[in-house]
Amino acid sequence: MYRNHTCGELTLADVNKEVTLSGWVQKVRKLGGGMTFVDLRDRYGITQLAFSKDVNADLYEQSNKFGREYVLQVTGTVQERSSKNMNIPTGEIEIIVSKVVVLNTSEVPPFTIEDETDGGDDLRMKYRYLDLRRTPVRKNLELRHKIAFETRRYLDERQFLEVETPILVGSTPEGARDFVVPSRMNPGEFYALPQSPQLFKQLLMVSGFDRYFQIVKCFRDEDLRADRQPEFTQIDCEMSFVNQEDVLNMFEGLTKHLFKVVKGIDIPDFPRMTYTDAMKRYGSDKPDTRFGMELVEIKDLTTGKDFVVFDSSDYVGAICAKGAASYTRKQLDALTDYVKRPQIGAKGLVYVRYETDGTLKSSVDKFYNQDDLKKWAERCQAQPGDLILIICGETEKAQKQLCELRLEVGEQLGLRDKNKFNCLWVVDFPLLEKDEELGRYFAKHHPFTSPKEEDIPLLDSDPGAVRANAYDMVINGVEVGGGSIRIYNSQLQNKMFHTLGFTEERAQAQFGFLMNAFKYGAPPHAGLAFGLDRLVSLFAGLDSIRDCIAFPKNNSGRDVMVDAPSTIDEEQLDELHLKVEIKD
Repeated sequence: MYRNHTCGELTLADVNKEVTLSGWVQKVRKLGGGMTFVDLRDRYGITQLAFSKDVNADLYEQSNKFGREYVLQVTGTVQERSSKNMNIPTGEIEIIVSKVVVLNTSEVPPFTIEDETDGGDDLRMKYRYLDLRRTPVRKNLELRHKIAFETRRYLDERQFLEVETPILVGSTPEGARDFVVPSRMNPGEFYALPQSPQLFKQLLMVSGFDRYFQIVKCFRDEDLRADRQPEFTQIDCEMSFVNQEDVLNMFEGLTKHLFKVVKGIDIPDFPRMTYTDAMKRYGSDKPDTRFGMELVEIKDLTTGKDFVVFDSSDYVGAICAKGAASYTRKQLDALTDYVKRPQIGAKGLVYVRYETDGTLKSSVDKFYNQDDLKKWAERCQAQPGDLILIICGETEKAQKQLCELRLEVGEQLGLRDKNKFNCLWVVDFPLLEKDEELGRYFAKHHPFTSPKEEDIPLLDSDPGAVRANAYDMVINGVEVGGGSIRIYNSQLQNKMFHTLGFTEERAQAQFGFLMNAFKYGAPPHAGLAFGLDRLVSLFAGLDSIRDCIAFPKNNSGRDVMVDAPSTIDEEQLDELHLKVEIKD
């Protein structure tokens, strides 16, 4: 055998025991007096190896030639260290080496394999197999394993069956762009990679499986951000004969279980917040409720003072940053530049400082006197020492801009503590959203989401007012999971397709197999999907999901390690009956 112990398990209880270890050289420390220490690392930890010129001159000379990341097998005796390192589990012992086998040498790695590495993102992604040797990255993947394992255990104990669904499916252009795969055996035709197993999990409910789950790869061809990858992983679930309350209770229970078992945290019951309330109070359908600073509408207090910017706006909203009246002009200018960025799109920012002497100083003093500003402060529940920040414009746009400002100021004031977790459900989403340019409605979630029963008549008279039986789980301002009660009645599904502008022929072409299945006794059913990557990154306190994925893509959707995507040769193209023509 190559080892009988790992590099992370030996303690004082093993003193005088002869052991064999295998691993990588983390560091070589050459001391005066004929002593060399080598830190040997494996997945489980680090053990110090001791080489003495007086004990074994040959081994001592050999140890001085070891380089970083050499792979060694060592045999020796466990001894108590004279200089202990209490920061690691093995820090009280060392191995007096009697035999070394160099299993493999290593070139000097392109960056240091340390917790705090000198490698930038691009370099680490190119050599991801080396980056994965670093403890922080490895711990993220161990955390991912633990969450996936506990999810399976929790759902298995509640009669869920894990069922695999196809990866090569038909294209459904609604939603994000599909990744498509040409079919050699069916020239001119293409598979798509699934954006989710939505249709198949509903078919499993028709099949009587009752409770399904799958930890499944999904694919979406969309612009990337910190919380997006072209391929990502969902914890996908579906249940039969349930209502919304059943689903929320089941998966709130799963989330509480994961927090308790994985992080040792007891999470209280999740509050419920309607979409309308979330937008009004936070400007977002995924509000970060770890801190206050809620949006306050002050339009009625600002009109009639000849300030055209406010008078001509549908909405004037404010946030109150507690204790931030000390912000300098430079800081306020930086916040103004922040909200004017194209990604946010505000025209500008108005501020009111509530000075500690009780006076109010504003960037619009020319139009509003102290009494006016005092009313704003009272509406915002501001106190001396606070800062009021105001944005105006179209209601929904201005609310979203205020949301971004709120999150930025919350970050600056240290209010977004990654070790604090606030969970909630957002419910009662709009069923549809209208594209004014195209003059048609689109499903806010997907075409199989059930409307609230009492709102079904509005599909004919006022589709934009219809609420969905849909729900999102939000943790710390991140949408971790979402789902809905499904339409299982063929007539209602046809009505939904008609509202979305589908012709009968198009609906049949894209979803005919599901519609046909519904004719054979479909049960009431509902489901939810968690983003596993997002959940792990939240638990790990990461800013990007990339560091909890073993082999992620970069922001251009490229795997720089294997250089994908790449071109294929003419012979492959000919087999697929394809010709590549790149248009400008």
